[in-house]
Amino acid sequence: MLSDQGMSQLAHSWARTWEHLNLAPNVGLFDALVAAYNEPHRRYHTIQHLQECLAHFSQVTQLALHPGEVEIALWFHDAIYELKGKDNERRSAEWALHALSQAGAQPEVHARVEGLIMATCHQAKPIDPDQQLLVDIDLAILGSPPARFAEYDRQVREEYSWVPGFLYRMKRKEVLKSFLARQAIYSTPHFSACFERQARDNLKSILA
Repeated sequence: MLSDQGMSQLAHSWARTWEHLNLAPNVGLFDALVAAYNEPHRRYHTIQHLQECLAHFSQVTQLALHPGEVEIALWFHDAIYELKGKDNERRSAEWALHALSQAGAQPEVHARVEGLIMATCHQAKPIDPDQQLLVDIDLAILGSPPARFAEYDRQVREEYSWVPGFLYRMKRKEVLKSFLARQAIYSTPHFSACFERQARDNLKSILA
């Protein structure tokens, strides 16, 4: 259950997002997104994850070239999350683009927000500065304190509870090893300084 303070923080972020975009959202959109992140089948991709992402962004807003676009992309990046879905990011981006279209956003805003959300597929390290910032925020969980990282790892396993243990462990190790094999997990100086070492320690610990 979201606390009053948590709801207030979300509402502040929501207002700041649309102020930066110089647009006004449709009535009910905020509640629809909060409801989506509170869906009962979610364990990691929840309102907790959204809050953590928005808290990180609040600390680095000045680093964004288009802060409103980065923040709205964070709001929508896991808006659609089906446990067996193969196109969650695409569908989340489509929802965001529909919302932006209804608010009267320009085509270049649509294109950048779509690129931001699709960058969270983590198939390659982004080159665009705002995409780098958003992806680093999404991956900040890897560099969280050990207790939170362990909780995150349990939450991911719960979301994939339908996958047999041996198969899950094999696939999970592949994903985590791919991050560890990167020359740098984080692209921006801020997140590299704050989280790179802890992320590598966390990944090595769980892979061991």
